[in-house]
Amino acid sequence: MTGRWVHDAHRHLGVLPAHPFYGGPAVNADVGARATVDELIADLDAEGVERALVIPNYGVPDPDVAFGFNELVVEAAGRDERVRAALWTSPKPADAERNTKALALAGEPGVRALKTSFLLGGRPTDPACAPEIDRIFGAAREHGLVVHVHTSPGSASDIDEVGTLVDRYGDDVDIHLVHFGGGMSGHMKLVGGRFFDWVAAGKRVYTDLSWAIGFAPRWLAEEISRRGIGHDRVLFASDQPWGDFAGEYHKLKAVTGDGELADLVFRDTFARLYG
Repeated sequence: MTGRWVHDAHRHLGVLPAHPFYGGPAVNADVGARATVDELIADLDAEGVERALVIPNYGVPDPDVAFGFNELVVEAAGRDERVRAALWTSPKPADAERNTKALALAGEPGVRALKTSFLLGGRPTDPACAPEIDRIFGAAREHGLVVHVHTSPGSASDIDEVGTLVDRYGDDVDIHLVHFGGGMSGHMKLVGGRFFDWVAAGKRVYTDLSWAIGFAPRWLAEEISRRGIGHDRVLFASDQPWGDFAGEYHKLKAVTGDGELADLVFRDTFARLYG
């Protein structure tokens, strides 16, 4: 589809049960979700994906669903050398036992990241979440893993909240901020200075532009060129099945062109961070 091999820093595996999102009827919104490793591999072949970070699918308020896909993504990494696995973890104290089982897989071959999100509860600044957050980042530090954090706007996932994790842990743990803030406020705060301030301060922060509003990729590329930093901190991510591979690819291709920035975004930064 892309005309060249690319590295995808964010896609999911596993099919969620139907759920009544936002008070509506029970639906299966993840229409492109894949239940098996064979289906995932077929997608990688069709899309021209040379490497992929594969994450348990999540989004319904049953913690056992996402945690239950951890062994599946580890299996995928063992089946195909193109796949890197990210384990699902939770900041919520109620999930401490589930985290223990998840983190026991952190040393498995092919595991390169720990995924966490506050969309299903908890806050980065909630003292009750501090023990599990510390465990997640501690395990990442111990095993040399990336912490992959959702940043869409609203509630505890606003970039002001998630940004505290970069301030606290970004000196010695690689942190991948998913969706580049996820909306207008996050884009404005990050491109307007915060992202570049972190990079200049030596924080080990990375991002992708899946779900980004139209102006943000262009503005970010222009600021990278103007400031001369940040070019090696941006990754291509499809967020399949919640994102659209072709749309995300062409959105970034339009602003990176065919030069060094494109090579970094679509291949080289992934190879260094997750390879």
